[in-house]
Amino acid sequence: MNILQIIEQKVNGQALSEAAITFFVHGYAKGNIPDYQISALLMAIKLKGMNELETAQLTQAMVTSGDTVDLSGIEGITVDKHSTGGVGDKTSLVIGPIVAALGLKLAKMSGRGLGHTGGTIDKLESIPGLTTSLTSTQFKQQVNDIGLAIIGQTQSLVPADKKMYALRDVTGTVQSIPLIASSIMSKKIASGAKTILLDVKFGSGAFMKTVADAKVLAKAMVAIGRNLGRDTRAMITDMDQPLGFAIGNRNEVLEAIETLKGKGPSDLLSLCVQASAMMAVQAKRAPTLEKGITQVEEVIHNGLALKKLYAMIAAQGGNMHALQQTDFITTTSAVDVTPTSSGYIHHIDALMLGEIASMLGAGRLTKDDAIDPNAGIIMRKKVGDFVDQKTILATFMTNRVVDPNWNMQIQQAFHIGPTPKPIQPIIHDWILS
Repeated sequence: MNILQIIEQKVNGQALSEAAITFFVHGYAKGNIPDYQISALLMAIKLKGMNELETAQLTQAMVTSGDTVDLSGIEGITVDKHSTGGVGDKTSLVIGPIVAALGLKLAKMSGRGLGHTGGTIDKLESIPGLTTSLTSTQFKQQVNDIGLAIIGQTQSLVPADKKMYALRDVTGTVQSIPLIASSIMSKKIASGAKTILLDVKFGSGAFMKTVADAKVLAKAMVAIGRNLGRDTRAMITDMDQPLGFAIGNRNEVLEAIETLKGKGPSDLLSLCVQASAMMAVQAKRAPTLEKGITQVEEVIHNGLALKKLYAMIAAQGGNMHALQQTDFITTTSAVDVTPTSSGYIHHIDALMLGEIASMLGAGRLTKDDAIDPNAGIIMRKKVGDFVDQKTILATFMTNRVVDPNWNMQIQQAFHIGPTPKPIQPIIHDWILS
């Protein structure tokens, strides 16, 4: 077997054998196959596709290219969730404590943001003193004690995916469902949880722009999970406007806390309640989604979910006193933005707001860029709201020199029409099998 034969098979539209897939994935991870040959194969996969079995085998080969997380020392049902990302997405900070309060165990590895906003790890590390680097023993012990730990991904987890993703990024092969699905699912499978819930977003602020495309990706990932023996389900959610009101790392931490108090934005609260309920169903803690929702609402109402978040923050060294101070967020500038016309908000360009937040300091363009945890945007209005020239659409906060264009760009992100806009549900569909 050699790489040229494998490339030729895929160019001819043939399905690759498990042995062939393992050969090229492990060979590339070890440095035995050069970039230019894997580039040719990735382009062939993009053009010719992969069937369901091939995609599952590709995922498994990436999982076995490095270390996997052994969660056998954790008592109870281990659960995980993954979002395909979006502006204002702080759902892990809400869902994790909720499912822990229900008695489930969330042992989660998350990433840093690269692009318009920070990732879950950036949000957590905006809390003074908090560390997302725990030893394996500390990680498991915290999950057993609290039911919840969120740490950074290790470099030894799915190294083949890291190398292939970097190559896809510069060879025009990012947009391939088998490659996207296997990349996401390889990290979830390697992380060891027994059940996985996927939040696949669509819209202007998401990787997948349409509901149809999001469903194709969701079905591919659910099929991988099924083929690899994991209870995997997906929800299709709206990212045609930012999730919640807060964009920026400390802003989003505070909004997550308010949501766990039952006072958060309705879209964020609804998504997190339903997602947590589905995870309870997957873990057989609730017989139906409706029963799960009742359980979730109870742990929010009685404060147990919020206590779980505070317990995780304290266990990972976070300064609870600093978190609860009124000056937790401080910036040299805070600028209110008003619209240029009256009417109803029809659409909010989430990607545009995310890119502005990055310019304010809330995101990074390269992995070595520093993030300002205080920078960000607080939206004051959402789709469907009526506004006039005196209405504050949003407030942006930064420690950088204010660019006059930022005000205009935020105005342009809010699309205003003369008639009311119907409010769409945050969850458009479920993919259960």
